[in-house]
Amino acid sequence: MDDKRYDSLKIENIVASGAIADSIDLALISTKIENCELNTKRFPGAVFRIEDPKIASLIFSSGKVVLTGIRDKKALHDGLALIIKQINKAGVKTYDEPRVAITNIVCSYDIGKYINLNKVVITLNLENIEYEPEQFPGLVYRIKDPKIVALLFSSGKIILTGGKNLEDIKRGLDFLEQKLGSIM
Repeated sequence: MDDKRYDSLKIENIVASGAIADSIDLALISTKIENCELNTKRFPGAVFRIEDPKIASLIFSSGKVVLTGIRDKKALHDGLALIIKQINKAGVKTYDEPRVAITNIVCSYDIGKYINLNKVVITLNLENIEYEPEQFPGLVYRIKDPKIVALLFSSGKIILTGGKNLEDIKRGLDFLEQKLGSIM
């Protein structure tokens, strides 16, 4: 899939979530792990930030985690390994095989030309489009298959979210460009 059409497609954020243990003592890890904060008045989980790769992780007493700020699969793998290593070092037993998977990929894309959003709304006239320029300057287009949400801006910039892998994002982008091709 190394196609020139996708040259301006850029991963902005990957979110992954899942379970790494049966339970985690948040008070323990927040005192033993540097950059791990716990403030149960504000949030029910611990927030552990790592610098390399730059990832913010939300850790819950249930053993579940949410990782965000990830830029690629290698960063996910390396970051998760580091988080587990630190939790184990703090004295908490984790699963040998963590059950963490990508739940959302956010990408940006530049179509390279102006998009007349009013014309898109009028021409496509679909129920899966939301456009209220007084509220938000972009058009929200919900693609059913693959299940992707695209934010279109008149500048030609597009944000794609909801994909679980890059192939879904690219298929959503192909679908979108086909729909827009008849208008632009």
